[in-house]
Amino acid sequence: MSRYPLEKYRNIGIAAHIDAGKTTVTERILFYTGISHKIGEVHEGAATMDWMEQERKRGITITSAATTCFWKDHQINIIDTPGHVDFTIEVERSLRVLDGVVAVFSAVDGVQPQSETVWRQANRYKVPRIVFANKMDRVGASFDKVVKDVNEKLSGRALPMQLPVGSADDFNGIIDLLTRKMATFSEHDNGAVVTWQDVPAEYVDKVEKMRNTIVETACDFDDVLAEKYLNEQEIAQDEIKAALRKGVINLKVALAFCGTAFKNKGVQLVLDAVVDYLPSPLDVPPIEGTLPNAGEPELIHADPSSEFYGLVFKIMTDQFVGVLNFVRVYSGELKSGSYIFNIRTGEKERVSRIVKMHANKREEIDSVRAGDIAAVVGIRNAITGDTLCGSKTGALLESINIPVPVISASVEPKNKADYEKMVLALKKMMQEDPSFQFSYDEETNQTVIKGMGELHLEIVVDRLRTEHKVEVVQGKLQVAYKETIQSSADVEGKYIKQSGGRGQYGHVNIKFEPLERGKGFEFENKVVGGTVPREFIPAVQKGLEEALNTGVLGGYPAVDFKATLYDGSYHDVDSSELAFKVAASLAYKTGMKQASPVLLEPIMKVVVETPEEYMGDVMGDLNSRRGRILGMEPLIDKQVITAEVPLGCMFEYATVLRSMTKGRAMYTMEFECYREVPRNVQEEIIEKK
Repeated sequence: MSRYPLEKYRNIGIAAHIDAGKTTVTERILFYTGISHKIGEVHEGAATMDWMEQERKRGITITSAATTCFWKDHQINIIDTPGHVDFTIEVERSLRVLDGVVAVFSAVDGVQPQSETVWRQANRYKVPRIVFANKMDRVGASFDKVVKDVNEKLSGRALPMQLPVGSADDFNGIIDLLTRKMATFSEHDNGAVVTWQDVPAEYVDKVEKMRNTIVETACDFDDVLAEKYLNEQEIAQDEIKAALRKGVINLKVALAFCGTAFKNKGVQLVLDAVVDYLPSPLDVPPIEGTLPNAGEPELIHADPSSEFYGLVFKIMTDQFVGVLNFVRVYSGELKSGSYIFNIRTGEKERVSRIVKMHANKREEIDSVRAGDIAAVVGIRNAITGDTLCGSKTGALLESINIPVPVISASVEPKNKADYEKMVLALKKMMQEDPSFQFSYDEETNQTVIKGMGELHLEIVVDRLRTEHKVEVVQGKLQVAYKETIQSSADVEGKYIKQSGGRGQYGHVNIKFEPLERGKGFEFENKVVGGTVPREFIPAVQKGLEEALNTGVLGGYPAVDFKATLYDGSYHDVDSSELAFKVAASLAYKTGMKQASPVLLEPIMKVVVETPEEYMGDVMGDLNSRRGRILGMEPLIDKQVITAEVPLGCMFEYATVLRSMTKGRAMYTMEFECYREVPRNVQEEIIEKK
């Protein structure tokens, strides 16, 4: 790996809504930094970062791809993330390990549903960001609209740093407000040469006004600068930049830039902004780790000379080198051939090779250090979110939030002899993508795959066929319903078995109570006086956890309830862990039935963009799907309808929408929450089960 000083590292992600132009922006960055000598276009299926067959076929990004480039004596590690909501785990795990984000927005569409999701994810991980309004060459493009949307819909405090000159076909320059200069881009060399000239006379007054806003905002982040400003002293450009950088790093402002990646205008200026305003590993707070039995968190600083700490944020199976574990190094140095520990498993692992990735191409390197992102070969049994450390007693870093699958389908190999091959392939895919799961349903004797949406499962089946050479038959899509309770129940579970010799005896009293949505399952031990011996308490908890996978209504997993063990009894000879596990599961079945059980269904946030003449039909159709219209917003020549609709009512919606609007409408859908199923619908679902 290069040996740039840490202050010259930038670990950034390119993130946005689907089709806002993330991959096109990344392709231009690779071209202008000299990594690629030819621009790869998404629409031609030739984008460097979209290397999977499924990505090139569909023209979308499915898996996050990492690469490294260099700009103005800085090393920039880039992760290009997907925009489709079915692959939100790729964005989630990338943001977990990045220091900064370039949030790309379509200048025509402004803030869209998935850009809201990405922004929320960046807020959760406290990732500083800058804004790039792309597609300024399109009819209806508006930089002001993007800035306004970010401020109003995302509370992002976007601050324009540029002023576009012209729009659509007449978009021919970008004014840098700090330098009061206009940049133009030559067309004959793909915009590689940037020419600076004076601001056109008609823009001078507006530039001064907007520049004053920048200076005033910068003063909010630097008291010395504010004092100079109040005393009407001269303020240097570097001082303004330093203050704005402080504001970006502290999440107080998101600086906004504009351009058109497809027409090769403005991307170099975004690279300048990455270097000038986004943080290095030294600028972000040290990452926190948790030591066993320690009250205070362990702070891990970005120091190449301290103990090695890394986080596995992505796993990929490579046909040539085996399993690649993508690691963000937070401190210390890791050398090829050295030994490290997986803190979760406690296992000692040998790092056989370290490779720097450029999409799916690999370059073998000797070592990585704090601030680097690379792939490690040789680690066994790692999962996304594992902590790697130079010491067995190291701290455990915060893991990665894994979204819950909301849709499932059965899969069977066409050739029965391929069953083992299919299971092996599914295991590899589950290791690579923790938002994908599969299991064997003993009731139906079927293998069930679970994912984030129809496209997610479609890609899994496609990969089985193309990568793993397994032809499969996919069953009907199923919704991932859940069960919960509405009231409390106090029940007894007793398991007594005598069959000659030693018997079995377990007896528990458990109170079941509902929890608020999203809380999952909680267990509390309130036994006093040893009525249930301490050594059997874990067996009671385990019995409940195993039982809640099968609800009492339709056999769906039960969630959002609390079980409190408060009493019971035992037998000196006959009591065992097994007996108390069975007693707990009996109490669960009785308690759930008595506590007013209900079904929960996944509710999706659906955003439909439709020409105005079809608006009535689209809204009527959404209402017929038990949808709830949240709002409508005009957008140039169309209407944007936002609604909440149960996932179970959205199958094959794409076909219906195309037919209804003659192919002129489009929609996006993302998981919102779980809600109670209406009683009449609940009965239908249980009958079909």
